[in-house]
Amino acid sequence: MARQPDDKATAKFSKDDSALIRELALLLDETSLTEIEIERAGLRVRVARNVSIAASMPASFAPAPATPAATAAPSADLSQHPGVVPSPMVGTAYWAPEPGAKPFIEVGAKVSVGQTLLIIEAMKTMNQIPSPRAGTVTQILVEDGQPVEFGEPLVIIE
Repeated sequence: MARQPDDKATAKFSKDDSALIRELALLLDETSLTEIEIERAGLRVRVARNVSIAASMPASFAPAPATPAATAAPSADLSQHPGVVPSPMVGTAYWAPEPGAKPFIEVGAKVSVGQTLLIIEAMKTMNQIPSPRAGTVTQILVEDGQPVEFGEPLVIIE
């Protein structure tokens, strides 16, 4: 009697499953999506592609300014700054681990690689955003509690 695979890790994709994956990959190419996830009949498939941050941001992108129009033009230029730290996700940015606590960073602060810059809350999960490089924080581009988009400039580190 032949044994049936009893865990999902040993199961093979059928031709229909492979066709579904190809269709999802084509859909990514035809749209501006970077990720698709689908679950059907106990099979969960996630198709994603790596996209550089600059390529994923529209040319007219500017985060919601804290002051009227004064920061809108510089923000678009800051997205191309070599020291920019972009948001890796959509969520709400927080400067400190809890309300009233000391912020993780301030303008002029020296940071090291991996040091927490801020937190982004996404789907009720607090995600620490680490510094990708060592340097000095020259600008913090988001307000505490501000909603942020994927790829939006958060901090400039020089």
